[in-house]
Amino acid sequence: MAEPKKRLSKTRTHLRRAQYKINAPKVAVCSNCHEPKLPHIICPHCGFYRGKLVKSNAPTKRIRLNATDEVK
Repeated sequence: MAEPKKRLSKTRTHLRRAQYKINAPKVAVCSNCHEPKLPHIICPHCGFYRGKLVKSNAPTKRIRLNATDEVK
């Protein structure tokens, strides 16, 4: 494997690693409910995207199967 010719100082290592930082996520405002949301993503509060209803927040109906029920 390749070996470094010279050892880097702590200062150079720290200066290089100082560039690896996390940026705060960009936040947009929903045009329908005016809640903060991520851009280019459906609003998690109202389900609208670009002025159209994409996802309804109505609960989905779940069916519980008993042990005797067969799934076909």
